[in-house]
Amino acid sequence: MFGTAPGSDGTRIPTHPLGEVLRTTGEAAATGVAAGDLGPFDEGKIMHITTRVAGIAMVAALGLGLAACSPMTAAPEEDTSAAPTEETMDPAFDNLVGDGCAAYAEAVPDGGGSIVGMSQDPVAVAASNNPLLTTLVAAVSGQLNADVDLVDTLNGSEFTVFAPVDEAFAKLDPATVEALKLPENAALLASILTYHVVPGQILPSNIVGMQTTVQGGTVEVTGSGDDLQVNGATVICGGVATANATVYLIDTVLMP
Repeated sequence: MFGTAPGSDGTRIPTHPLGEVLRTTGEAAATGVAAGDLGPFDEGKIMHITTRVAGIAMVAALGLGLAACSPMTAAPEEDTSAAPTEETMDPAFDNLVGDGCAAYAEAVPDGGGSIVGMSQDPVAVAASNNPLLTTLVAAVSGQLNADVDLVDTLNGSEFTVFAPVDEAFAKLDPATVEALKLPENAALLASILTYHVVPGQILPSNIVGMQTTVQGGTVEVTGSGDDLQVNGATVICGGVATANATVYLIDTVLMP
């Protein structure tokens, strides 16, 4: 079980096999214990070396195991971008232009007067639900002048409507508004109203240029993107869809 090795006095002494193994493999040096330090039957040192070698082997094996279990690639980063809301995904928002659209959508987020709500009704009905168009609705429905009622006409075909908001009518001379209420001025009122209507639906991408109105005259649309004008009137929010018309809210009443 044990071998012998020459002693310092020339005699041979028994040795433990582990000392020879450590000397031949170099592992004794790796553990910090020289092979020559192993004396005859030095069981304490042998056990110390054995324990350290086993510990090193265990650490190495554990390191390999952890490396094998580690992911090879980093986990994908979570997308933190805001998902589009149900409202902004609705097709009714696709063609909106004008600096006032966002404010209007925020002020009227739901109901018949909202961007989505208006898209589901004929134009005269949609306008009646819009809180900015109360005066225009009164003018086209016979409330301003009993002899002028364009509701069925507006709902009966496809149109592009330049719709003056209430503040636009407020710019008019009050005497002019009063005069338009008179029966003898019904034709004049109808002429003014139909001057704001163009046959067929025209989206913002095609609206720039000269447009012929139902009244027979022409209006000129200029600008681009969110900065559009109609005969100089600013488009507050355009491309508003209704069931049969495309509406452009404007800040001034157009005169033929």
